[in-house]
Amino acid sequence: MIAAALALTAAVLMHVAWNLLARASHPDSRFLWWALVGYLVILGPWSLYALATEAHWSYSLAGLLVISALANSVYFLVLGAAYRRAPVALVYPIARSSPLLIAVWSSLFFGEVIVATGWLGILVSVGGLLLMAASAKHGDSRRALLWAVIAAFATSVYSLSNKLAVTSLPTYGAQLGLVSTDLFVSFVALSIEQRVRFGRWRPATMPPIVRWLPAGLFIGNAYGLVIFAMQYLSAAYAVAFTNAGIVIAGLLSIFAFKEREHAGQRVVAIAVITVGLGILAWSA
Repeated sequence: MIAAALALTAAVLMHVAWNLLARASHPDSRFLWWALVGYLVILGPWSLYALATEAHWSYSLAGLLVISALANSVYFLVLGAAYRRAPVALVYPIARSSPLLIAVWSSLFFGEVIVATGWLGILVSVGGLLLMAASAKHGDSRRALLWAVIAAFATSVYSLSNKLAVTSLPTYGAQLGLVSTDLFVSFVALSIEQRVRFGRWRPATMPPIVRWLPAGLFIGNAYGLVIFAMQYLSAAYAVAFTNAGIVIAGLLSIFAFKEREHAGQRVVAIAVITVGLGILAWSA
């Protein structure tokens, strides 16, 4: 459990760090595309080799890798579609409400027993996320909401796939190999989407390498550390705990970046999320 707590803490910090780096870049630079390039070039070959040589291979594992990669690609594509219609403050909390779906699927289809306090923690934290989203109803919020809900479903699918796969991935290298598989397929999907929308495979501009290269390493390892933690925790718990990153990012936006619109409601939402995660930690 200590290993899981340390892994999730590091994952949260890395997630916040890469989002701060993305925030400093122009949207037209397609920062995520470049970040995936950085991760795949540096850690992709080693991690895929580790996956090939260290995993306990079976048809089941191969199927789970395919499901995870496709669901991860859907997540990136629909999240991008949602962001084009409404602000991140509305879209992202909805997309990150997936722990509730994960808990439902794992209970219904995989026989996992989540204690009452675990359900309470998940419900309270998701309630805080919805309250945060309600503070940012701008743009085409109705269509954006649909895409954000699909993103949450996609997250629940790849998270459960990862939970089932991790028993066959005995090393962190092999676990990062799963991440590399997901991110490579997602990179291809984003490249095709870019070609369709803009008529080119590569973004027109490149953000500074000192931003997108570390961001790529943060993205991949944050994802890998969550999978590592799933060896010790249920998928719903592991993914829910990563929403501590939203708490940190929300506080930074209000107090460091002086984004004071609906600040009172956002502070209440942050408090509710924190209480929910506290209950969840107590029940783990």
